[in-house]
Amino acid sequence: MAEEDKNGAAEGLPPPPPVPPDFTPAKSELEPVKKKAALRLPMARRGLGNKGQKIQILTNHFKVNVTNVDGHFYHYSVALFYEDGRPVDGKGVGRKVLDRVHETYDTELAGKDFAYDGEKSLFTIGALPRNKMEFTVVLEDVTSNRNNGNSSPAAHESPNENDRKRLRRPYQSKSFKVEISFAAKIPMQAIANALRGQESENSQEALRVLDIILRQHAAKQGCLLVRQSFFHNDPKNFVDVGGGVLGCRGFHSSFRTTQSGLSLNIDVSTTMIIQPGPVVDFLIANQNAKDPFTLDWAKAKRMLKNLRVKTSPTNQEYKITGLSERSCREQTFTLKQKGKDGEGDEITVYDYFVNHRNIDLRYSADLPCINVGKPKRPTYFPIELCNLVSLQRYTKSLSTFQRSSLVEKSRQKPQERMQVLSNALKINKYDAEPLLRACGISISSNFTQVEGRVLSPPKLKTGGDDFVPRNGRWNFNNKRLVDPTKIERWAVVNFSARCNIQGLISDLIKCGKMKGIIVEDPFDVFEESPQFRRAPPLVRVEKMFEAVQSKLPGAPKFLLCLLPERKNCDIYGPWKRKNLAEFGIVTQCIAPTRVNDQYITNVLLKINAKLGGLNSMLTVEHAPAIPMVSKVPTIILGMDVSHGSPGQSDVPSIAAVVSSRQWPSISRYRASVRTQSPKVEMIDNLFKHASDTEDEGIMREALLDFYVSSGKRKPEHIIIFRDGVSESQFNQVLNIELDQIIEACKFLDEKWSPKFTVIVAQKNHHTKFFQPGDPNNVPPGTIIDNKVCHPRNYDFYLCAHAGMIGTTRPTHYHVLYDEIGFSPDDLQELVHNLSYVYQRSTTAISVVAPICYAHLAATQMGQWMKFEDTSETSSSHGGVTNAGPVTVPQLPKLEEKVSSSMFFC
Repeated sequence: MAEEDKNGAAEGLPPPPPVPPDFTPAKSELEPVKKKAALRLPMARRGLGNKGQKIQILTNHFKVNVTNVDGHFYHYSVALFYEDGRPVDGKGVGRKVLDRVHETYDTELAGKDFAYDGEKSLFTIGALPRNKMEFTVVLEDVTSNRNNGNSSPAAHESPNENDRKRLRRPYQSKSFKVEISFAAKIPMQAIANALRGQESENSQEALRVLDIILRQHAAKQGCLLVRQSFFHNDPKNFVDVGGGVLGCRGFHSSFRTTQSGLSLNIDVSTTMIIQPGPVVDFLIANQNAKDPFTLDWAKAKRMLKNLRVKTSPTNQEYKITGLSERSCREQTFTLKQKGKDGEGDEITVYDYFVNHRNIDLRYSADLPCINVGKPKRPTYFPIELCNLVSLQRYTKSLSTFQRSSLVEKSRQKPQERMQVLSNALKINKYDAEPLLRACGISISSNFTQVEGRVLSPPKLKTGGDDFVPRNGRWNFNNKRLVDPTKIERWAVVNFSARCNIQGLISDLIKCGKMKGIIVEDPFDVFEESPQFRRAPPLVRVEKMFEAVQSKLPGAPKFLLCLLPERKNCDIYGPWKRKNLAEFGIVTQCIAPTRVNDQYITNVLLKINAKLGGLNSMLTVEHAPAIPMVSKVPTIILGMDVSHGSPGQSDVPSIAAVVSSRQWPSISRYRASVRTQSPKVEMIDNLFKHASDTEDEGIMREALLDFYVSSGKRKPEHIIIFRDGVSESQFNQVLNIELDQIIEACKFLDEKWSPKFTVIVAQKNHHTKFFQPGDPNNVPPGTIIDNKVCHPRNYDFYLCAHAGMIGTTRPTHYHVLYDEIGFSPDDLQELVHNLSYVYQRSTTAISVVAPICYAHLAATQMGQWMKFEDTSETSSSHGGVTNAGPVTVPQLPKLEEKVSSSMFFC
């Protein structure tokens, strides 16, 4: 190598060949350029930051000691069959079957305890006597937790046969064959290795076993399990959020490897469940009806499918498969007579229950029956005999009203949360769990203490003096905006909102003047004609546009749109789409309820940003003096994918990529938004090879816009902030998404090789921070990169915002890749600064602005295509299966005039 270098330098050869797109720079000195470089892996920590004022902090990680490091976990595969050899496909019955195996065959299993995941994996500490074992067990009354057709007793028989059998013997027993076969051996030593930063397949598996032990511990107490969160069936933990939905409080607990060793992370968690009790009460609440006779039964049927009920008086449990076509007093079935062969008599369900079973029915006669049978052989029960079982998850997305109600009822101040967590540790009695004891695991009851640092807030620039925000917030009282625009050639449209429009306009003009925005008089106010008030949203928008076009001399530059309701107004999506996709008109929707100075100022901040102005900026951005960013052209990207709710299987996911423009600014952004296959987390349109000369991908748009808006400069640094991916997907971000981005760069210019930094931001984790002896949340700017962070990888927690209500949720940043070469302090400072450039508010926000903007852009354009209606049919209590690939409808493109605007602000 040395010789080559020498010769190369001496003879002045042409420059070396370009580096291929996925080359790993770490090895560049050692190896000649290869065609396909090794997979990129998340980078190791470069060191700790030092800036900021030190502060002592407690965190909800509890230290774990492991003494049995020489032991092994043995992994076995579990297969369950019915006695006729059919595999058991229902979930939920597995735990009961294996509990029975454990009781019945204790000696054959050498008295070993299992850790069973409820499905196909079972773990023991030390080996079982044989590598392959078969057992047969009998279960009485098989109704699984998630009840499944096969295991619902006598579901396919007529009610009376059911009934006779039940009178003869109360339970129907079923026998199961269980095969347990050896799969793998996992050394516990792997946990110790992971703590030293040597992660492996084994260490991840070993931690998974520990988490499965926690799940099983909770399952034995009758909890609902949702991944690593556990919910007890205790009405004290339920809060009603409206619509027949309850928030159920429980706990998250999982083992984490950290710099200071193994820790148990315990946090408060909430999941949504269906209101248990009479089916009718649930439906009335769900549809907000006055009584059962005004219910929409088509909607009820979709809502109830796959839910579990207990029927009185026998208390049997079934899964709902549907509703009867006709009412209880009209729906008939064939009643077979005892001891008589042949046809039997047609009889109504009502008649059967009232006259044959002597059960008094108060209100079911004219309502549909609940069907718990098979499609060909229904089994009907009058609705009033059916009670919904507790702890059944509700997986549809919550309405705005339910969401705000949930937040209000479930938030906890930091001190209260600490108290709840301390109690949780006592209640859970993990020291009594035999499997944890066998691992030699003991768990401390103290919150781990860590040292945090509070970064000082960045100086901001407005139209007048620079100022330093206090406690993560500031205001524009007596301040001009740093780059105010002019609101001209504009009009107001009013979709039947009640409001003093003239007052609103004069407020906008007056307030705008103080902020430096010149607001001209609007051209006109367009009131919706009363005849369209009840028309479908698309029609209302069309008619309004016809009115605007007929009166205005040319296209307006800006439209202020008044909507009749504040949230989820169905005009919003079509209106935005019409303006932004068809006409390229900037528009601001408002639903004015309480109009005051603060409200008007906030509206003006949004309008100013959308029209291309800037409200405030960082002083270092103006100077420009941001390390690694201000010296060479740098583009900052925010990337996010938003999905439909878990109950919607067929709603396209929406990918948004926000990119900075007008370098050296880091406060101005544009967005590209695309749809992609449902529930796919990786963004698939970053590079889209259409032909040899055409790339229709998202990155090309972003890079060309940067080039044009930054004085014909190509970015030499590309900083990527990626939201919403879990640790298991980091490698995909680094190898699939980053490759696509590099390809898009090469497609624009083969010789161009910018440097990349990739940072993932996570908010849905369970690490929380508390101030010892202080009832308040940690101060804005608190950063933690020691003790509870990853043993090897480069991550840190930042609370940039002032947590006003509840307990602050820190953002967990993972630096996966950094060719640019930031020092830890400079990188943390940049992330902190990017929490202060959000143009919609006068506060620091909890996650960097480009990611917030990506959320906003995806959400807004998602409203353009209302998918909700298509998906109501697939209730997901039993999971949804999709036949074949679905063609994903494309979003319309933004009209050129607004394509680079901050329309999402």
